[in-house]
Amino acid sequence: MEDIRQDIGNCIRCPLWEGRTKIVHSNGNFQADLMFVGEAPGADEDASGEPFVGRAGQLLNRIIESIGLKREDVFIGNVNRCRPPGNRQPTAAEADTCRPFLLREIAVVRPKVIVVLGNTATQNLLDTKTGITKIRGEFQDYFGIKVMPTFHPAYLLRDPRKKREVWEDMKKVRDFLNK
Repeated sequence: MEDIRQDIGNCIRCPLWEGRTKIVHSNGNFQADLMFVGEAPGADEDASGEPFVGRAGQLLNRIIESIGLKREDVFIGNVNRCRPPGNRQPTAAEADTCRPFLLREIAVVRPKVIVVLGNTATQNLLDTKTGITKIRGEFQDYFGIKVMPTFHPAYLLRDPRKKREVWEDMKKVRDFLNK
């Protein structure tokens, strides 16, 4: 994992570096059975250099705890390492620039399940144009690893009615990990 961080270095491969405060590296348990992947850091993450530490991160922690795990048990990252200006979605080119680092992390961690959070992360990891609402809640395959697309915690903060759907998705993840 340290090799990946060294390869990222003080990255200037895409324009996002110009506005970042810190590169937000993935973190957590390198031998985790469960990995979470979001799209890109927000303001809190950019300031701290840690993924999912703001309000969405606090909700993600509760989601993780709801299936009987702790944040220390899982591995967490984003497709992009730098915050897009105004919290916009990363462009395809920006995501393509960071994607190889995420794929290398997946190869190192070798989780049993990856939960992709939101449309952008889902489409990027699964290399699909299909939207999150069409494939959410159904296991997908990423080279033999189960992938569960679900709504991003930031979206749940805007529309709490969707929490029930995420809970159903996470029960499927829990049941798969426990069998």
